[in-house]
Amino acid sequence: MLRTIALALALVAAPAHPAAQETVPAPLESSAEGVVAVLQGERPAAEVFSSSFLGAVPEAQLKALHQRLSAQFGALQGLESVEPQGPDRAIVSLRFERAIARGTMQLGASGLVAGLLVNQFEPIDDDAQKIAADVTALPGEASVYYAPLAEGAAPILAVNEERQFAIGSAFKLYILSALARQIANGEHSWDEAVGLDRHSLPSGVMQNWPRGAPVTLHTLATLMISISDNTATDQLLAVVGRDAVAEELRASGHAAPDKTLPFLTTLELFGLKGDLARGQAYAAASEDEQARLLDAFANEIAGDPNRIVKPTFTQPTAIDSLEWFASGRDLAGLLRRIAALDDPTAREIMAVSPSISEAKRADWLYVGYKGGSEPGVLNLTWLLQGKAGEWRILTMSWNNPEAAVEPATFELLAQRILSLPQ
Repeated sequence: MLRTIALALALVAAPAHPAAQETVPAPLESSAEGVVAVLQGERPAAEVFSSSFLGAVPEAQLKALHQRLSAQFGALQGLESVEPQGPDRAIVSLRFERAIARGTMQLGASGLVAGLLVNQFEPIDDDAQKIAADVTALPGEASVYYAPLAEGAAPILAVNEERQFAIGSAFKLYILSALARQIANGEHSWDEAVGLDRHSLPSGVMQNWPRGAPVTLHTLATLMISISDNTATDQLLAVVGRDAVAEELRASGHAAPDKTLPFLTTLELFGLKGDLARGQAYAAASEDEQARLLDAFANEIAGDPNRIVKPTFTQPTAIDSLEWFASGRDLAGLLRRIAALDDPTAREIMAVSPSISEAKRADWLYVGYKGGSEPGVLNLTWLLQGKAGEWRILTMSWNNPEAAVEPATFELLAQRILSLPQ
């Protein structure tokens, strides 16, 4: 739960490659054709891929990859091209009905494919209307808001952009923005050190750090955003203050602050979802009563994750009532405030894990990212700056209270959106 979602469809990565060569060695050509044959179900994977590759990516996973790509881009038609990067490495391009998919293929000592990374997609004859239709067809409810950040600017693509969605760990952007605002006002500094005095559950690494460990606010913020560290998040929320983060949410123009406030820590959300009867009573209470219930809960668990009933998260759990919520336009208001900060540090932190392929990153001066997920919840949010200096947002949310959502499907939609003409 509450983790960043990467944009690439990575199978097995391969080491750095030497300079490209002009002719295509026969083993590379035949191996690339073999990859196509496996995806099309015409050859067994063991004839084309090494045992180490299949140990990491079983044949069933390859079939699932093919199904996801075909659902987005139509049938796989064949091998488009092979661009050698050395005697045993190449960039391969696969032609689907509605896209060219590119990635790196690496041969092992056995001559079989030991590495494959498919992470670039160039849609063919795609447009915003077709993407919107595919977003609307997803099970559950989904939204997309791809637009300039400038006030009043018309969106490039908007689906359910006014609707409130559970956003998972994307809520951590509100803490980052509130912290940056306090630092700008001289209340804190990025190099200020605090002693770690609370822990949460993963995702992250700081849940294993000793209490009292000194850590700077910059480190906390970087871990909170780049690896979605929940302990770092709760520690920063304690430093900044729940009320200050609530004020940041309101100041950003959030259309329904009562749906998210009081602003929960990750440990509180875990505890409320683990003890669902307690969570449902909390969700039904007024905001003032919720604040009292949280105070009582804090005294009861004393910041100790071992004192809560841990949720299992095997299926969507109260995603319409126990969560952090925002619409696409709400998140645009927040990113507008982050983009306007004179101090670039918050934006630099957002850029540590941009969750976008290098090829797409080259289209922008700046790419910052934060996403979030749990069963039934997925959010992908990018802050983008174009080559002319203009700011944009791409934020996508998908909620399904009946079943888990498929990250790769949504990530492919994001690739299609980012491929629309700028």
